[in-house]
Amino acid sequence: MIYYKTKSEIELMRQSCLLVSETLAATAALLKPGITTLSLDKFIGEYIRERGGTPSFLNYRGYPFNSCISVNDVVVHGFPNGDELKKGDIVSIDVGVYKNGFHGDHAYTFAIGDPGPDIANLIKITKESLYKGIEKAVAGNRVGDISNAIQEHTEKKYGYGVVRELVGHGLGKSLHEDPQVPNYGRRGTGAKMKEGLILAIEPMINLGKREVYTEDDGWTVRTADHQPSVHFEHDVCVQKNRADILSDYSIIEKAERANSFLFSAS
Repeated sequence: MIYYKTKSEIELMRQSCLLVSETLAATAALLKPGITTLSLDKFIGEYIRERGGTPSFLNYRGYPFNSCISVNDVVVHGFPNGDELKKGDIVSIDVGVYKNGFHGDHAYTFAIGDPGPDIANLIKITKESLYKGIEKAVAGNRVGDISNAIQEHTEKKYGYGVVRELVGHGLGKSLHEDPQVPNYGRRGTGAKMKEGLILAIEPMINLGKREVYTEDDGWTVRTADHQPSVHFEHDVCVQKNRADILSDYSIIEKAERANSFLFSAS
């Protein structure tokens, strides 16, 4: 069932989404060679709680961490650990916040130093595809219009692998609501969107082939060919003429540019 939000509920959700953005921006300031993803996860949990939120992911269906931190060929759901990040790594950080009865949930991919032209372009094009999808998140369109826009820009135009097994989703009082939002599909298909629908749109795009597998931990998803993968995610509210983006990448990008250890394609 699809749940449409009232204006007051949308504003409450905006607060949750912006706390995710602020958390990602604060985390971006810490990224550097030698830091561990486990220490980043600890920081993320503390940052959210100090601001009146609860990490959405912790204990969700048994997930044991505050955040998902996916490095290089890990697509999503990477377990934070004691391994040190190194120059050339790409790091996708996915954070969820529960506050005021609603969830925020989005992600951003960072590069520790210059990752090289191929991966830099993958990061750039994946982020572009997110906004291509958002352009279609308007009342009267169908979910397949979002899916097709992402696929056209990444797979059809650049030959990247678009992950099929994992999708975007509705967002609200539950972390995952209907409808599902695949990153591939045909225009004019899927649920028809109306005002007040809030979606987490999240292209997961591989440098190589689209195939993935899940490790024995039941969570960590890797590319089958071990080529890098990039993940971006925004929270958006469907409106009449233009989607209302509830999350804020500008503060994340500002922190990214200010950190001399990070490569910025923005």
